[in-house]
Amino acid sequence: MWKKMHDPSLDEHFVSSEEVYHGRLLHVFRDKVTLVDGKETTRELIRHPGAVAVVPILPDGRIVLVKQFRYPVDSVLYELPAGKLDPGEDPQHCAVRELSEETGFEAGMLEYLTTIATTPGFADEAIHLYVAKDLRKHEQHTDEGEFINLEYLTMETVREMIIKGVIYDAKTIAALGFLALRQ
Repeated sequence: MWKKMHDPSLDEHFVSSEEVYHGRLLHVFRDKVTLVDGKETTRELIRHPGAVAVVPILPDGRIVLVKQFRYPVDSVLYELPAGKLDPGEDPQHCAVRELSEETGFEAGMLEYLTTIATTPGFADEAIHLYVAKDLRKHEQHTDEGEFINLEYLTMETVREMIIKGVIYDAKTIAALGFLALRQ
């Protein structure tokens, strides 16, 4: 995960918590906190188990993206292969599993990049980002009810798609941007 920073002039302090919704993926809470001025207020937040996303790079430099329909935004999106952590699962193990399930690739080299907070204004979701190289293809084996097409795109094509707003998935843009900054 990431480092936690504290500043006494900004920190809020937990008072109590009430679970208001418990779903398969999300758990919604209403917490009471004390602000720096001593007043109490509420914070609504979503607890999420965390996730991973993987930048699969083929030997010729192309990036493997998945295309899938995302109901909350009512659209097919271009994204990196990704998935949520199972309870207690190591993020690297999850990255290997999701890469295999969604793309049918195994990586000879898997490297951790960073961890991002996706929407810290209302959720605690952390996505651990990886890059995968030395890819070997086998059979794609998606989860039941998961329908995914694969796209093999050059980094220049991906860059143009991001600039034009065709690719707008945050984890994908963050991972590719972080990778570009490191190079």
